[in-house]
Amino acid sequence: MDRSTSPPADTLVANLLEFALAELVRQHRASFLPLWTRDSWAKLLIWLALTSGCPGDTPALEAFATALGPDRSSRLRRLFFSRELEDEGLRLLADPAEGLVLLREIDPAPDGDAPGTPSPERVAVALDRVGLSDQVVLDRQRWQQRDGLLTVPFQRCS
Repeated sequence: MDRSTSPPADTLVANLLEFALAELVRQHRASFLPLWTRDSWAKLLIWLALTSGCPGDTPALEAFATALGPDRSSRLRRLFFSRELEDEGLRLLADPAEGLVLLREIDPAPDGDAPGTPSPERVAVALDRVGLSDQVVLDRQRWQQRDGLLTVPFQRCS
């Protein structure tokens, strides 16, 4: 590879860091109970901080969160609260701070158009499978279709 076309070393290291953090989140997100809560997100951040050698006192944990920065924190949070259910063909985002679970098809429609809105039956199966059924409004009349998404409110936000 021609050195003039390769990315700078600091870019490569930054990309590796992003990849490693994303993998840590994916591999450990189910370890922080109760799932799908703000507490589980906070526990993950504390675990990341302590694992990185950060002292456990409040100022140090706050400094760690600041060091992550808002962009990286936002990306990690989205990853933490999302799942791809490939066998169901669904992508799910369930951040309790948003008050809604968003579900959409992963693949485009057979005719090449944008993915359609997932059926309520598939959504109910997906919610049960990821452990969200007891945290969301199960009354399908309260679910809404929006631009290829199906939204389901969290119970405490209803």
